[in-house]
Amino acid sequence: MNNIILLIWTLTLFARECRGQITVTQSPSITAGQTATIECHIDVKISSNGLAWYQQKPGEAPKLLIYHINTLQSGTPSRFSGSGSYSGSDFTFTISGVQSEDTGDYYCQSEHSINSKYVTAGFF
Repeated sequence: MNNIILLIWTLTLFARECRGQITVTQSPSITAGQTATIECHIDVKISSNGLAWYQQKPGEAPKLLIYHINTLQSGTPSRFSGSGSYSGSDFTFTISGVQSEDTGDYYCQSEHSINSKYVTAGFF
């Protein structure tokens, strides 16, 4: 019985601390050679690990492109970039000179520190 009460209490504390919203907007349809932008607005402060961007193609797992807001993962083409500030809440992902191979779904992922514990806010 004590274990059940402890579990419920722990879940209640966790649920109270896990709040916030991520809003993603993107540029309208574009053609090859144009610039694409996706904006990610987060209404809670991110941790020092910040924000990451992923690309997912049909039938494949998400692929990390950018981490720590603007650091390119090894193998990510230089036409991809990320911007924003740890102190801010607005982040931008840009593809300069879009190519047909860039077709896919793109996601931002945020990480937050709550009471010295890190919480990842999934993919949005």
